[in-house]
Amino acid sequence: MAILIGDTAPDFTLESTEGNIHFHDYIDGSWAVLFSHPKNFTPVCTTELGYTAKLKPEFEKRGVKALGLSVDKLEDHAGWAKDIEETQGTALNFPLLADTKGEVARLYDMIHPNADNTLTVRSLFVIGPDKKVKLKIEYPASTGRNFDEVLRVIDSLQLTAKHQVATPVNWKQGEDVIIVPAVSNEAAKAKYPDGWKELKPYLRIVPQPRA
Repeated sequence: MAILIGDTAPDFTLESTEGNIHFHDYIDGSWAVLFSHPKNFTPVCTTELGYTAKLKPEFEKRGVKALGLSVDKLEDHAGWAKDIEETQGTALNFPLLADTKGEVARLYDMIHPNADNTLTVRSLFVIGPDKKVKLKIEYPASTGRNFDEVLRVIDSLQLTAKHQVATPVNWKQGEDVIIVPAVSNEAAKAKYPDGWKELKPYLRIVPQPRA
């Protein structure tokens, strides 16, 4: 059964490049990005892991833990990590899980038989501190993911979790946001005493909350 937004992310225990990881315990109190790779020593995956390693300060700033998943053996990860550092200029600095039996890949519906019967597609899940799935994205094996977009979505998710706002198309950190329809004008006046721009009764634009 597919995992949907709002579902509790399934728990698991797996070996990784940073020791044994019990997923729910590992991410306790943090946000998490769990993403799969079709196979070790493949070109697109190598670029993705290197770029994710470069983004570690950005993830940490947002309280996010990144975890990669491969169906290859743990002993194969070490050699691949050397290649990643050599070609991408950044050493692997987050856990790379070894899902050799494909149990987690199946648990998270990462294997799409019509694409490949054994290898994972490029699945990515953003999971909140409540261990609920907040975002899922899937790419074919041939297309590298846009991790800048993942950061953008995390910024939106964290903002909207704290304030009763939504983010418009192509929104970026610091830009105007939308007051959600569930907030009445009376309640909005208390939250936004400086007012807002009303394009339609259901479309009220306000500067991004800072607190």
